[in-house]
Amino acid sequence: MTTFPNSPRVLKGGLVLLDPDTAAVLRTIALQYNPDTLTRSLQPQAAGAGSTDHAEALRLKGPPIETIKLEAEIDAADQLERGDPTAAALGIQPQLAALETIVYPDSGQLLANNRRAKGGTLEITPALAPLTLFIWSKYRVVPVRITELSVTEEGFDPALNPIRARVSLGMRVLSVDDLGFDAKGGSLYLIYQQQKERFAAQGGSATLGQLGLGGIP
Repeated sequence: MTTFPNSPRVLKGGLVLLDPDTAAVLRTIALQYNPDTLTRSLQPQAAGAGSTDHAEALRLKGPPIETIKLEAEIDAADQLERGDPTAAALGIQPQLAALETIVYPDSGQLLANNRRAKGGTLEITPALAPLTLFIWSKYRVVPVRITELSVTEEGFDPALNPIRARVSLGMRVLSVDDLGFDAKGGSLYLIYQQQKERFAAQGGSATLGQLGLGGIP
């Protein structure tokens, strides 16, 4: 990292976990190093897919299904060089656990459900997870569900604690179709989509002449 005083401060991407009921911030996870690439895929939700009704051909029944994939690196080298006691004792296990536990139901909820099942409760409500936000600059604050998380541990200390790893994250963007318009996540999704629309308006428009046309035939 450059030490020049006029060098720009590089923002970090990351995840924020919110309480699904109060929207209070439960945890903030910053990626140690921003990935060099981020892959996004958008699958349009066409109302007329598979239909012979010509009136439906141009209709969209909702926002596209968007998925995001990235690969992040975690390395304890800097912390070990500074003599960080947590890194010395555990390596990068705390950082890995912070990411991995996003896809775990809370152990307290599991135990409570087990007690209810033993008490004769016939229907157990699935554990409610925090609302996860993917943050990639102030223009991309979007609710997501983690769909894939894989960890490749690449280095270990003498106690076999991982000290270097690559984490692959797959996420599905949750839209108003998933969360509703009144929920915090739904309102954040709308802000995300509206920002896209503002960017599109600022991008200008080509002319038909640039496409080799004098007009639409």
